[in-house]
Amino acid sequence: MEIWVLITIAAAFLQNLRNSLQKSINSVLSTSGAAYTRFAFGLPLAAIYWIGLRSQDSQPLDWGFAFWGFAGMGGIAQIIAMWFLLRSFQLRSFAVGTAYSKTETFQAAVLTIVLLGEAVSGAAFLAIAISFIGVCFLSLAKMTLGVREFLTSWTNKGALMGLANGAMLGLSAVSYRGAALSLGADSAILAAAATLVVALSIQTIVMTVYLKIFEAGELTNVWRNRGKGMLVGIASMLGSVGWFTAMTLQNVAYVRAVGQVELIFTFLTAILVFRERIRWTELLGTALIIAGILFLLIE
Repeated sequence: MEIWVLITIAAAFLQNLRNSLQKSINSVLSTSGAAYTRFAFGLPLAAIYWIGLRSQDSQPLDWGFAFWGFAGMGGIAQIIAMWFLLRSFQLRSFAVGTAYSKTETFQAAVLTIVLLGEAVSGAAFLAIAISFIGVCFLSLAKMTLGVREFLTSWTNKGALMGLANGAMLGLSAVSYRGAALSLGADSAILAAAATLVVALSIQTIVMTVYLKIFEAGELTNVWRNRGKGMLVGIASMLGSVGWFTAMTLQNVAYVRAVGQVELIFTFLTAILVFRERIRWTELLGTALIIAGILFLLIE
């Protein structure tokens, strides 16, 4: 098995862990404040990681316009993606918005072709489609609406916000790969670390200004709950190291497709930890996600 696949699976597991930790902090922080912990507490760890790598590898890097442009676009797009998803929640379209946000992999495939000129094979698109259908079945298991209603809901505001969220996530991921590749480094690990530190720095600055202006007192609240925030930051930083490294090594669409294994981790957690009842749609969805991933890897 190729190394990028193992790194992606590890990153998906850590992302699932981060989401679980973040749920516990949502009760004491605003949604924006909880998201902020990912950036603010992850940045110092990412900086230490970068400094450690750089001390062992001093090869010249191309810190040109392309790098800063891609890194900046990726960091801002990720924040905007969060806003779109939060907006879909405010419209009481959580389930629909979340499901439609999973079109990220398709949109990333298109953006990869447009922005980076990297081809995505027809077989890969088919594998992504199979996994996406699996994602929809898993999502439907948590919804009160049926398949027909779900398929015809794409024009409501919640679904459109979900699609926009997927677009921004896809743009973010493709931009991070573009930034890492533009450095011209011999080491994918070093290039990924550099991109991660810059992206987190941009996100931390933007979110700090936002909270200071629009959510007075929330920065103090974040610091008051720094213990839980640090746990979120650690899990987020480790997961981001995995995502950034995998996306530097491989086409973003392939990485995000394999990364959908995160939903399987969530499904297993619900069964093994919370003893939730299994629905046939969840079993079918899990099987389709696995089938799509395997098809992608052997094509």
